[in-house]
Amino acid sequence: MLRKRIGRLAAQIAVAALLAGTAAVPAAAAQEAGPADIRTAIEAVPGLHVVEERPAAAGFRFFVLTLHQPADHRHPEKGGFEQRLTLLHRGTDRPTVLYTSGYTVSTAQSRVEPAELLDANQVSTEQRFFGTSRPEPADWADLDIEQAAADHHHVVEALNQVYRAAWISTGGSKGGMATVYHRRFYPQDVAGSVAYSAPNNTDDREDSAYLDFLRTVGTPECRGALQAAQRALLERRTALVARYQAWADSRGDGFLLTGSADKAFEIAVLRTPFMFWQGHGQAACPAVPAPDASDDALYDWLSGIAQLPVYADSVANQFVPYFYQLGTQLGYFPVETAHLADLLRYPGATEPRTFVPRDIPLNYRPQAMRDVDCWVRTRGDRLMFVNGGADPSVAEPFRLGRGTRDSYLFQVPGGTHAARIAKLPAADAATATATLRRWAGI
Repeated sequence: MLRKRIGRLAAQIAVAALLAGTAAVPAAAAQEAGPADIRTAIEAVPGLHVVEERPAAAGFRFFVLTLHQPADHRHPEKGGFEQRLTLLHRGTDRPTVLYTSGYTVSTAQSRVEPAELLDANQVSTEQRFFGTSRPEPADWADLDIEQAAADHHHVVEALNQVYRAAWISTGGSKGGMATVYHRRFYPQDVAGSVAYSAPNNTDDREDSAYLDFLRTVGTPECRGALQAAQRALLERRTALVARYQAWADSRGDGFLLTGSADKAFEIAVLRTPFMFWQGHGQAACPAVPAPDASDDALYDWLSGIAQLPVYADSVANQFVPYFYQLGTQLGYFPVETAHLADLLRYPGATEPRTFVPRDIPLNYRPQAMRDVDCWVRTRGDRLMFVNGGADPSVAEPFRLGRGTRDSYLFQVPGGTHAARIAKLPAADAATATATLRRWAGI
């Protein structure tokens, strides 16, 4: 342990020397020497590897990185994996935003809202078991929220040697959930967190909140139109599934994971109201096809709303870790079936088990979400939740409690899953922005 601490201290001193040298260069020369020195400083961090540097906008540097992570942080001797990251460097004097989508990491250059508002550096993480960030061989027991939080902690610990100004964490949807979980286990890692559209399913055995939400969101006319479209789709199942199968065949794809094109089609139809309100909202109601619309119109609309390609093997297999997490800790939303009961063939088809190979154990552990929810309400600090008012994903949202400190819950009226600070009412947006800047110390 002492040797490890000495090694870490030596690395911190080396990084500090590199950065100090950069700061001491006259301004004109720094424009030439600075970028080279920041790469050297990054490469000096133990376990961090620069995979490549890509072109970036003026004033930025963009790196694709990997950081060595233990497969099991409790037992690092079991081996590890290389977690893929990206770094959008703005300056060592700027705040740093830690961002996760909760899935794979994009290697395209972009900035999330908090990084834009703070003119910050941005470190984007790939979640363990997604993309290239997977231990081999993979022990699925190592995929849980505490291990992923430890990954984030190690990212902050490593890059904080270079970026010493305030850190802010953020993410949307599953990434927003991961942001909160990181704070629950390592509350002092960052100066504040912004979670967008983050579900909080505290009891997966009691999910009536989701069904109640979908029974009241929007107008009765729009909800009725969605149900009528669902029935029409299932009534024309034979022709539409044949088209779905032909599409998969043309791509060399299939439905081994879900079981068949017919089952995948039924799942997509069942999930349509949730996906509609989550991604489109009331403004898209006029485009809902009538029951007598053509097969082409119904199929194209379903594909756009429920994203038919995601149920085919080429995409579905990439999301096995997501459904594994839903089935073991995160929980999943139910769907309304009463109006379609006479047309359904696959009971329970929308459950996570459908999307997880049978040789992978799937045992739900309810205590994880209850623990996080309790922490937010009793000890949460410097948390900001931004939700859409018409988004069924947050039918069970994170709530602030008597023990929550310096935290905020904002809602975009009529907003979807794409809720942002910029879409809030003006007064709320100003409060959120000022709070974020205060947390970041600027």
